Amino acid sequence: MILIDNEKIKTIINTVDKQGYIVLEDCINKKQFESIQSRILEFKECDLKNAGIGRSDQQQTNSDVRRDKIHWLDSKNEIDNEYLQLMESLRIEFNKFFYIGLFDYEAHYSIYKEGDFYKQHIDALKGKSNRILSTVFYLNENWQGENGGELVLYGQDKKTVLEAVIPRAGTMVIFLSEQFPHEVLAAKQTRFSIAGWFRVNSSNSECIDTSH
Repeated sequence: MILIDNEKIKTIINTVDKQGYIVLEDCINKKQFESIQSRILEFKECDLKNAGIGRSDQQQTNSDVRRDKIHWLDSKNEIDNEYLQLMESLRIEFNKFFYIGLFDYEAHYSIYKEGDFYKQHIDALKGKSNRILSTVFYLNENWQGENGGELVLYGQDKKTVLEAVIPRAGTMVIFLSEQFPHEVLAAKQTRFSIAGWFRVNSSNSECIDTSH
């Protein structure tokens, strides 16, 4: 099973508490990383779909905004399930510390080919979304700054750059979904990642929440 050691969990909790986000390097070991990487490299074009914007019945594709292709993680797949169990352990720890009632976690593999990007956006629509914490895990070995594809986190003014994260192998970014506008700059070669969201259950008698 993929594990994050207790010291790193403490670092994640404390840093997210103080600044709302964290950029964590080398969060899993080499063998675990290679297992996940092999999974995404096996996908054929027919296994992927164009990523959309919006959710549920309001979702649509817009290549002017977003051009990556995705494949949702499936708990029935052994490799996917190991990663999902890793995030489950984080969900439990976040709930213990923040008392925020995180209910579940959803995630997809994301592939940006050369020239692909995702313009500035917020993962959670205020008042409607149930996404509380966003995560991105990178699977790109030997990635250099000149390869582009950075994840840029902005302040709430949408102009101040807080971080420009190079998508290097083993790096994980975790941030509060509603607080940080962000974008993915155009990649200059194929870029691989797993994007995910910890959610609260927003179902009520008038609206049934669905995962994706």
